[in-house]
Amino acid sequence: MAKVLVLGGAAWNTMIRLDRFPEPRSQTVFSRGSHEAVGATGAGKALNLRGLGVDVTFHAMLGDDVPGARVREALARAGVTLLWDPDPAGTERHVNLMDADGGRISIYVAYATQEPRFDQARLERLFPSQDAIALNINNYCRRLVPALRRAGKPIWCDVHDWNGRDAYHRDFVEAADYLFMSSDALPDHRPWMERLIAAGKRLVVCTHGRDGSTALTSDGTWIETPIAPGFERRDTNGAGDAFFSGVLHGWLLGRSWPVALRLGTIVAGLCIASDELAHPELSAVRVLAEYRRVHGADPG
Repeated sequence: MAKVLVLGGAAWNTMIRLDRFPEPRSQTVFSRGSHEAVGATGAGKALNLRGLGVDVTFHAMLGDDVPGARVREALARAGVTLLWDPDPAGTERHVNLMDADGGRISIYVAYATQEPRFDQARLERLFPSQDAIALNINNYCRRLVPALRRAGKPIWCDVHDWNGRDAYHRDFVEAADYLFMSSDALPDHRPWMERLIAAGKRLVVCTHGRDGSTALTSDGTWIETPIAPGFERRDTNGAGDAFFSGVLHGWLLGRSWPVALRLGTIVAGLCIASDELAHPELSAVRVLAEYRRVHGADPG
């Protein structure tokens, strides 16, 4: 079984569904429903990778509080091995407003400590046994970059809505072997992707929401991948992390990049068809069946 260490990013979220986002004025708004669930980018990757059959160890900063206990319980039920260090600020919490078109407004109501104390040596001892590291852009994770580079394990990183200039992301961009980003703040993404490949990245992927993704491989091949059809959209939270996890899983299986990217779209499709960060019926078998439905054949 492949082993992946996911570093950083867990929260307890309140999800509120609306027909449309409210106008910026005082008013009463009636929701279409709400629920609470584990959230944040690291948890999304950990849950999807575990659902796909990967042996996942996940590290996060959590409060010794009720939201933290709920996060720990949810991850334990999913079979994720969680290592956590206490955040004195408590567990990060968000309120996410989602409209009927898949838009999201995420409100941070409790913030993680920017420079927390954590057991770095405990994590570094795990590096040699991993097949890949999923490095998230939580501030404390940058302190692990030098040791990760020394370990020589493949580093996968998603810098989300990086604009190509923000200094906060620089350490993560430079550390990554496999880099994911969104075109939300980077509309002129192709030149940036070419520069990143020239700098030594093995794969750069830029996602475009409903418009799929653009990837550039280390040999200069461009790959355009549309989203997978046939999935009812219930909740778009976590779709990017699900896509990332599906591509990483394809790579762990030795699939070609076009196939790995298509697998990513299947995992993302399953994610948005559920109210959770990972579809409750997610499995490698389910993904294969959906791949056959969408593409009419087994992965090549």
